[in-house]
Amino acid sequence: MKTILIIGSIVVTSALIAYTIGIFTEQRIKRITPFILFFLSLGLLLDSTATVCMIIGSSNSPFTFHGFIGYSGLLAMIIENYLAYKFYFANGSTAQVPKGLHLYSRFAFVFWVLVYITGALLVALK
Repeated sequence: MKTILIIGSIVVTSALIAYTIGIFTEQRIKRITPFILFFLSLGLLLDSTATVCMIIGSSNSPFTFHGFIGYSGLLAMIIENYLAYKFYFANGSTAQVPKGLHLYSRFAFVFWVLVYITGALLVALK
């Protein structure tokens, strides 16, 4: 396996850890705090970096099924970050997260984890 792909794999696993910390904390306290924003942003930065590494290291076109689901997971994270920051700047860190945002956060996380697992399985079964 190419070095850039190994780096991408490590970075995307780091994104999983960061995103998990951010989402689990939000789900538990039902608020958006700077701590949560930090981990959501870190997850997004790491996932974006991993995506670039995977594109550079892959001999396939970036427009494959695996690529499409990866971009979909990244898009879910971008939307989650946008909504979290928007809510935080409008309401601060003491306001309770509305049910819709709370549910979207859960949906985006589960979707992203499924994308992560699917990507790992596609590579492992090659």
